[in-house]
Amino acid sequence: VSGNGQQELLYALSGEKPSPHANDILIKGQPAGRLNPAQRRKMGLRFVPEERLGRGAVPAMSLAYNALLTGHEDGMSNTGFISHKRMRDFSRHCIDRFSVKCSGDHAEAKSLSGGNVQKYIVGRELLLKPDVLIIAQPTWGVDVGAASFIRQTLVNLRKDNVAILVVSEELDELFEICDRIAVIHHGKLSPP
Repeated sequence: VSGNGQQELLYALSGEKPSPHANDILIKGQPAGRLNPAQRRKMGLRFVPEERLGRGAVPAMSLAYNALLTGHEDGMSNTGFISHKRMRDFSRHCIDRFSVKCSGDHAEAKSLSGGNVQKYIVGRELLLKPDVLIIAQPTWGVDVGAASFIRQTLVNLRKDNVAILVVSEELDELFEICDRIAVIHHGKLSPP
């Protein structure tokens, strides 16, 4: 159930807010607790926040520019110059692969339904080939077909040895995706 410390955990793990347990955060065995989000991304961490617009995507920016937010190191920019072709190609690939209903890569994120924004953000992060993926409410607001596709994609990533932390209120979703489940209650994490 929301409100038991999940957001605080996500903020600490993504690097968005300092954690009193910073020394306990490791990425691929390397200390990461004192690193900012960009530094953690360089180590292979990808993050899908619960809040789609604002944290996951900039509402007034096109989908192509939203791809640049987290994919700038994936050939979309070099020494401060943006590769508009690479950015648009990546965005179009994400739209096609994750069946995002929109008018194209030029569409503003705020013009999409909540489910389509979610598919785009999840797709963007998955296409960036994470080593570690933290994902909150992965199928919130998406249709049944898209939810099934996202879940299967996460299962496939798990089989490819990607470390995945899923925060979800959907128990069936957790049973389908996860190897281990822990519960946060009143800010305390249960043993896995």
